[in-house]
Amino acid sequence: MQIIWYGHSCFLMKTSIGKRILIDPFSNNLGYDNNFPKSDLITISHNHFDSSYINDINNTTKIINESGNFNLSFLNIEGFDSFHDKCNGLKRGSNIIYIFKDDKLSICHLGHLGHIPCSLILEKLKNIDILLIPIGGHFTLNGFESAKLCNLISPKYIVPMHYKTNTTTLYLDDPKNFIISMKSVKKINSNILDTSDLYINSNLKSECILLTPPYK
Repeated sequence: MQIIWYGHSCFLMKTSIGKRILIDPFSNNLGYDNNFPKSDLITISHNHFDSSYINDINNTTKIINESGNFNLSFLNIEGFDSFHDKCNGLKRGSNIIYIFKDDKLSICHLGHLGHIPCSLILEKLKNIDILLIPIGGHFTLNGFESAKLCNLISPKYIVPMHYKTNTTTLYLDDPKNFIISMKSVKKINSNILDTSDLYINSNLKSECILLTPPYK
């Protein structure tokens, strides 16, 4: 599987059989390129401009934007209700955490999570192979809070997202606080993660993979 970071909290997952899952697509005012390809499925964590934009080529694509279990022919998806803030959604509303599973991998996208989830959700997140986690603060968890969450659930690999880069003018923190909180950080000079390059086993300790932000 390939995981392509488009910037912010948007990823495109390409499965081994060629299916495309687009996650949290954003509108054209973030500074990143949002010329998203035709996809087989789109998941949306919350209905804000920076996570729910549907371009013309995807106007007939199936969309999942709610919690629950979704068993597709090529993927199983489970969505959990959470919040975009620490006030049970009173400031910024709700957020959906999605776990994607095929016969080889489990990948969790936390959306714009703004709090440490309850124990029931934490239990669901344990043993995740790849965790896509917001670290930019102000609107989501900040770097130190995200590091705490990673310690609670111990994913095998961690990919930070939703943070300040040279491409976007959004008011977000840079990744420094998160990186200094991680024991193992590997930087990849690409916005594409090929999961076939990862070593997945039950004894693997959390490793942070810092992808290179995409540019227009």
